[in-house]
Amino acid sequence: MEKSIQFDDIIYFRSLFDEEPTNLVARNAVTQNGLKASALNNDLLNRTRHSYSHLIKTPKATNQMKSGRCWLFAGLNRLRLDAREKMNIKKFELSQSYLMFWDKLEKSNFFFENIIATLDEPLDGRLMMWLLKSPLGDGGQWDMFVSLVKKYGVVPKTFMPETFSSRTSAVMNRMLTTKLRKGAASLRAMHADGADAAALREEKDVLLSELYNMLVIHLGQPPQSFNWQWRDQDGEFHRHGEITPQDFFENYVGTDLDDLVCLINAPTPDKPFDRTYTVQYLGNVVGGQPVRYLNVDMLTFRECTLQSLLEGEAVWFGCDVGKLFDREKGILDLEVYDLDAVYGTSFTLDKAQRLMYGESQMTHAMMLTGVNVDEDGRPTRWRVENSWGRDYANKGFLTMSNAWFGEFMYEVAVSKRLLSPELLAALEEEPTILPPWDPMGALAGAN
Repeated sequence: MEKSIQFDDIIYFRSLFDEEPTNLVARNAVTQNGLKASALNNDLLNRTRHSYSHLIKTPKATNQMKSGRCWLFAGLNRLRLDAREKMNIKKFELSQSYLMFWDKLEKSNFFFENIIATLDEPLDGRLMMWLLKSPLGDGGQWDMFVSLVKKYGVVPKTFMPETFSSRTSAVMNRMLTTKLRKGAASLRAMHADGADAAALREEKDVLLSELYNMLVIHLGQPPQSFNWQWRDQDGEFHRHGEITPQDFFENYVGTDLDDLVCLINAPTPDKPFDRTYTVQYLGNVVGGQPVRYLNVDMLTFRECTLQSLLEGEAVWFGCDVGKLFDREKGILDLEVYDLDAVYGTSFTLDKAQRLMYGESQMTHAMMLTGVNVDEDGRPTRWRVENSWGRDYANKGFLTMSNAWFGEFMYEVAVSKRLLSPELLAALEEEPTILPPWDPMGALAGAN
């Protein structure tokens, strides 16, 4: 039988609060200073160090501004390390708005194809509500990044620089989303009137041309080719001449994207370890590289990540950055805030419970560029290259404790050579299809 809150209950709750002196201290601190400042663990701040036994030399941190392009920034930051080495160049950045343009166009086509595939689904059903909720966010996954680079290549940032809408994408995304929903309504109405597949895709092409125009208005026209020349850090001048973005990637970046695979650590009952998974209706390029994860235990996940860094290869990763993170100091640590002491209660959930009950999911992509190991070769902290600019933390670089790594790291892109024969065989298996709303797909929904 239901029971409402009684006024006697409130009197009892109030008496419990007043009986504990630390509650009054906590109330005074939080009301005046906010939760984070009140709960900040100063002992941890004093012992935190931004030093590492193994460090990959990297350029300055980039800045995605007011956009959700973390996965593109992290991916291009990974590629520019190879480009800088190939060209012996110091200051260099690849265009994020170039891939953003193609990602938006490809996501539009991907969305319309999903609408065509679900024409008979009830409009008020969970699936259609999910597809229509955020069809064109800024977020994405590693395999989606690979699909874009393989199809469109990359260009130096000078040939397609940032625009107002790439830096501050909310208005552009809202207008594109409105156009996509209008297109979905048109396609479903045509289907209801008996239109065949050819007619639906003819209408889709018209819609895509209009979306292309909108993207050019916001982001500019992406270059089909450009004239490339540069001076390396030894002062030597190089001239290639006219080159396409695809050939630029092949000649001056050359990262073996086929060698990099995604490992996840999702210890939930529905995802047994050592098996591959994908997420239904997740992607951008139709016919591109499908999203594929290999779920492994934390020991394997951590060891592959560590070995990659020890061998000098930076690691793209996805995590839940909003948890136990002090942005000003750049610290990701389970002890950074003493929340239990402030509230006088516990918030403990294990990793599986956080995923199952909606308390955690992938929210941000960054890159690991260093690690500190102790005398026994065990990692103690990790160096993180973020894409929020240089005006915070250690000039835009964060430090992540090994304990935080275990609890809130969910995905890494590492070389196949680091996997055992058994895991390599598991990669070839047909993936289990997860529902569209599974937390392992959440990074692609970020705005």
